[in-house]
Amino acid sequence: MRTLQLRCMSPHGFHRVTYYEWGDPQAEKVLICVHGLTRNGRDFDTLARALAPDYRVISPDVVGRGLSDRLSHPADYGYPLYLSDMAALIARTGADQVDWVGTSMGGLIGMLLAAQPNTPIARLVINDVGPFIPKSALERLALYVGKGERFADLAALEKYIRVVAAPFGPLTDEQWGHLALHSGRREDDGTLSMSYDPAIANAFTGEIQDVALWPFWDAVKCPTLVIRGAQSDLLLRETADEMTRRGPKAKLVEFDGIGHAPMLMADEHIAAIRNFLLP
Repeated sequence: MRTLQLRCMSPHGFHRVTYYEWGDPQAEKVLICVHGLTRNGRDFDTLARALAPDYRVISPDVVGRGLSDRLSHPADYGYPLYLSDMAALIARTGADQVDWVGTSMGGLIGMLLAAQPNTPIARLVINDVGPFIPKSALERLALYVGKGERFADLAALEKYIRVVAAPFGPLTDEQWGHLALHSGRREDDGTLSMSYDPAIANAFTGEIQDVALWPFWDAVKCPTLVIRGAQSDLLLRETADEMTRRGPKAKLVEFDGIGHAPMLMADEHIAAIRNFLLP
């Protein structure tokens, strides 16, 4: 794995986006993996290692998360900037086309990019998100995002993650440990905080409403796979079914015992993605 940086432009100046790269830097096939709202690029370590023999795999820390810069103007956090940053990242690869795996927020970024004319997205994997998001799921996220929790040590941080991320499903102790290790930020007083800017929670200010993005979904033309946790409250089953009937008419794969969202660490998750991307 190589840790690299890209300088991107926001309305108030430049910021650095950290990204991780696996596989041959000269590989013809490029896969970009983008994480969810409060997560980071290291969530894809397992998937990236599995696909590195076939791809140059790139996974960024979206701005405000992980090792990427935090913005001086929190109002800049949002999909217009995320799309711009990811377009710059795609350009950095030098590839005419890339494949995309996106979890939750990363899936929406992929969908919005794939919906654009002349998109470079060739194949799209959307993990547990869709063009309709019920406000009840957003209200659940708002209960814990950006609360500024502090933890005495890594064990305390892992205990917290196991609670708030319980819908991720039955992860192994090693997998929970991996998530915890890359989810903390050491503060000046020695405590750990979550490795994302609490200001990203500004998206939840005001009255929370359902989100409907069907026109973007209908504009997607590339082959698409939708992965759903069978107990997900964010990607409802009726939404997932509708995604198979309109727009790119996606293939749907569900995994039982998981809510929002599958972490794509299990062998069966990786196999589903591999079989779709490398038919």
